[in-house]
Amino acid sequence: MADTRWTGTQVNDAFGNNATKTHLSTNIIIKVDGNAIGAVKSLSITESRNIARIAEVGTDGFIDSAPQRSTEISVRCSRTRFARKRIAEAFGRGFIHVSSQRIPFNIEIHDIFSDTNISNAIITTIENCWISNMSYNYQSDDFVISEDMDVVAERIYSTLNGGYVVNPSPTVSVNQFEAQADSGQYIGALNASGLLNAFLDDPRL
Repeated sequence: MADTRWTGTQVNDAFGNNATKTHLSTNIIIKVDGNAIGAVKSLSITESRNIARIAEVGTDGFIDSAPQRSTEISVRCSRTRFARKRIAEAFGRGFIHVSSQRIPFNIEIHDIFSDTNISNAIITTIENCWISNMSYNYQSDDFVISEDMDVVAERIYSTLNGGYVVNPSPTVSVNQFEAQADSGQYIGALNASGLLNAFLDDPRL
């Protein structure tokens, strides 16, 4: 009798050999204007949006839910001060203070996990970044100086070889509008052309 607890997780490669498939930070390259950023200790990306839950009088519960506002994208980077460069300068900016920024910039994250061919990297673009906060601390018990930088961005999207990152499979259902928004063809899936028809076809309406 087959073990029904098997989740389908592949622990071997295509040839049956043991394989390490855990995602490692060593597979990540952070770039701005085509230049890799060195001495980065951590990079945290947060995508969030509020969801409105729709209730009605006489119903014990919610009857629907929908996004209430646009997705907010924020980035926090911690970097060791290395080779004299301050954190903004390391990101290709010609200044070291928040108030000096006049032009937004893009951050690219190259995820080379797919294989050894760098052209097959998953490229995530964080577009139109504005620095909202920078902080650094000098202290006697830790000689190494670290700097933190917070960034807000307009949008984020990812591509693999110029196409979609996620492809349809027996376990993954890909919606056309979601895939196009994910690869940057739309600002978000809700403004996709023809999406209104998807709601009009809903038998509950």
